[in-house]
Order: sequence, then structure tokens, then C-alpha cells
Amino acid sequence: MQLELRHLQAVCQIAETGSLGGAARVLGVSQPALSAQLRRIERVTGGELFVRGRLGVEPTPLGQFVLAKARRVLSEMDALGAETRARTTDAPLRLGCILLVLIDGLIARQDLALAGREITVDLEDSVTALVRMLGAGRYDVIVYGEVNDHEVPLPAGVTARTLVPKEPFCIRMSARHPLARLEALDLADLADEQWMTLVEDDDGGPEALVEACAKAGFVPALRYRITDRMMQYDLISAGRAVSLSQPTAPAVAGTVMRPLIGAPITGRIRLAWNRSTVSARQAELFYRSAAYAYLANVDNNPFHRAWWDEHPEAHPAMD
Repeated sequence: MQLELRHLQAVCQIAETGSLGGAARVLGVSQPALSAQLRRIERVTGGELFVRGRLGVEPTPLGQFVLAKARRVLSEMDALGAETRARTTDAPLRLGCILLVLIDGLIARQDLALAGREITVDLEDSVTALVRMLGAGRYDVIVYGEVNDHEVPLPAGVTARTLVPKEPFCIRMSARHPLARLEALDLADLADEQWMTLVEDDDGGPEALVEACAKAGFVPALRYRITDRMMQYDLISAGRAVSLSQPTAPAVAGTVMRPLIGAPITGRIRLAWNRSTVSARQAELFYRSAAYAYLANVDNNPFHRAWWDEHPEAHPAMD
């Protein structure tokens, strides 16, 4: 076996996350598959690259040597990709995003043409992977979310702008649920529910949910992790789970949306772009398109419209 870029990326990701499990989630593979890949890499390099330490896995002296070389190679490849894109002025603008309510409207807006420039769109489950691919030149613009105080580190050459600094997560539950008659929910009343696990596991969402539930006196039963929206809605409608949801989410037959008292979990929506491939004017047009796409969903739920009107500091910065 010869070492390839994907092998170097795997080694770097293990070092960055400090665990095989965390690296596997970011890379989109199973932990056993990553462990097997690491063993093959170690056979090529001639020794162990990581050992288990007090804070997770740590690089051995050989691992430190391989990491230094791998980071240099990956940095050169990232620069090659970005510089090549910068010289191709008629290439499509590549948008990467996580599953946010505004994405459908963002794609539909005509001014996304950005003076005639074609756009491609890809959906990712990992915010960390999304940001890394932006830095590597695989995306030109990304739209992503962060929960509570979590902040995603951004690579060099990238500019970020906050679209919505704060929105309170709410609960989607079955319309037949006994609590559905209430206008707002106390998180503690959901202690016995089965929860739909958030699709993104590296935006601070899972930690925020567990922390909020702990303050409410219980540990949430995270049973389902499903990326398909309709499957999620079917399970919730049947009363088999409840889920956190953006307050701008649309109505779905058989389910209701209810705000949480005290807004214990809040989200933030951000845009980031590669300065070498996206001009300041294009970034502004994209920001405005995203803002209008978000605003088009504010009235999806009356409770969010009321909250929105009371919190002008959460509104997009529109000139």
C-alpha cells in the first residue's frame, strides 16, 4: 500500500480530535474502519503513530514526524486547489451547507445567480468537515449553524459573517401529545420522552441539549439519529419521539411546534467564504439572499414572530 492524501487526512484528523471516534465522525466513516485504516498506515510508516494518553490518543515521536510532513503536504494541496480556483473565473460557485430551514429558500432565490455565475449545492452532516473543505478549496461559500456558545474554528483565508446571532430552539412533538395543548413547554416536562438526536454532532448541539436537560434534572434518551426529514416527521407524528427544531421550521401534519420556557438552547447561523474565490460584492449578495430566505420563514410559527419582533438585535444586519 502507498500513502495517499486520504491517509494523511485521517492521521491529521485523529491528532486534531484526540480520538478515533471523533475523527471517524468528522471523516464520515465508522470507528472500526478508521482503526483498520490506521493499522495499514502504521505498517507503511513502520511503527505506531499514536498511543493512548490521559486526554485521549497522543502522537508517538514517529507520529509527530509523520504529522509534520502530512500537514505540510495537505497545506500545499489546499493552496494548490484554492489558487487554481482563483484563476478560473467562470467556474461555478460551490455552496456547502448543513440542513437549515433557510437553505430551500436560499437556493430558490433568483439573485443567487450572482451576476450569472452558476451555483452548485452540497449538503453535509458535519460542520467541522464543512469548514475544513472550505479551507481546502472544495467549497467557496458555506452556511452553517452553531449552538449556544460553541464556536467552530475557521481556517486562514476565510471570512465569516453572522446572519442570525440568536434564535431559540423549540420542540416538535406529536399533535396528539398531552403537552401539545400548552403554548410553551418546560424542558423538565419532557424527561420521559424519546429524543431525536441532532443530525450534526459537532456544532455544539448535542452538548447543549444534554447540558440543558441536566439543569432540568434528567438525562435525555437519545434514541434516533435520522437524516431524512420525512422519516423524522413520521416518527414524531406517531408519538415515538420529540425533537429540537429551529423556530422557523414549517408546519407538518400530525405535529406541533412549541417554544421552550426560558430559551435554554439557542442557535446561531453564519456564512463563511473563501476570499480567493468570492469577491466582496458576491459575498454581500449571498448574505442578502440568505437573510431574505431566513426572513421568509419567520412567520411559519406565531410564537417565533412574537419573539422576533421583541429581539431586533437578532435580526440580520441589512443596510
